[in-house]
Amino acid sequence: MTALAEKIYNEALDLPAEDRLTLLDRLLHSSNLSTQADIDLAWIKEADRRDRQIEDETAILIPGAEVFSKINARFS
Repeated sequence: MTALAEKIYNEALDLPAEDRLTLLDRLLHSSNLSTQADIDLAWIKEADRRDRQIEDETAILIPGAEVFSKINARFS
């Protein structure tokens, strides 16, 4: 981190929590990173897509026990 960024960071710590959160939100928006609202919307769309697949019977469903068995085998 540059000296200027470090200075700004240290000064920002003196701000009230609400101002720090507002500043953080504005910085995140300026970086074009996904916001929590964007992430939430993406998950809603994905859940809807999966729900449609289950309703249409086009989803490939795997029993939970099989999924956890594969996870345990992979990470044990």
